[in-house]
Amino acid sequence: MENKRLKLSNSQLKWETIFRRILIAMSILLVVIILGVLATLIVESMPSIKSLGIGFLWGKVWDPVSNIYGAYPFLVGTLLTSFIALIISVPFSYAIAIYLGEYNPKGWLSDLLKNAIELIAAVPSIIYGFWGLFVLVPIIRTFEMKIGVAPYGIGVLTSSLILAVMIIPYAASLGITLIRMVPSPLKEAAYGLGATRFEVIRSVIMPYTRSGLFAGVLLSLGRALGETMAVTMLIGNTSAVADSIKNAIFGPGNTMASVIANEFTEADHTEYLSALIELGLVLFFVTVIINLIGKRIITRFTND
Repeated sequence: MENKRLKLSNSQLKWETIFRRILIAMSILLVVIILGVLATLIVESMPSIKSLGIGFLWGKVWDPVSNIYGAYPFLVGTLLTSFIALIISVPFSYAIAIYLGEYNPKGWLSDLLKNAIELIAAVPSIIYGFWGLFVLVPIIRTFEMKIGVAPYGIGVLTSSLILAVMIIPYAASLGITLIRMVPSPLKEAAYGLGATRFEVIRSVIMPYTRSGLFAGVLLSLGRALGETMAVTMLIGNTSAVADSIKNAIFGPGNTMASVIANEFTEADHTEYLSALIELGLVLFFVTVIINLIGKRIITRFTND
């Protein structure tokens, strides 16, 4: 019996070691893939980097015919659409998370709403683009006529609204899970002290889940930064720099992802292709920097 137990223990230890090595190998492979993507972008964009230098980042003219390339309009367009979409989506995401996580965690309505949220995340982005063209653009055009701006219909605001709808499920789904995981004794203690449900949400649930909720916002922002098809169909695809905040929001624009999607197949010489790949490299670094800042904020919230 003792030998059998020892044999079983050795077998368990063997499989534990194998499993641990598999996990380490997969982790290393993931790092290698990321470094490989980065190395590919750097190598393929070297002609553009050598030719344009750091001035590529704040160059305001994008004219492939004249071989002039500047990333500034697309960098601004990417950040503007993403952050406007984030500002619009966060209240809806938190409201959905609080309602389904605390007010109505069970029942047919809760299941229906949760399935609807998951469906929103599963719809292909090109479907959102078509819906935006046929439904949202006429509404935005009418609104622009009423407030006295050029009635383009398409533009930064339209693409931001579509992005907001697309990224709501990411923060909402994570928020629902986190709110449902708040320990019951914490909430019951607050109720026992005479707190209302709103006070419990504000003083117990939100502080307990704030790092996770912010992680959901960060996930949504990452999704918005990289979105391509829906934005390409609705943003207007112009490389001109807006001369005012009003035109920057209501007028047409472009993002780094949309200009790559539009012009990659048209790149007929090395520097043009390299400039587009360098745009991808800039987008890669923007995403990494924003994620690092977000992780720092999450760490600070967790420590506090």
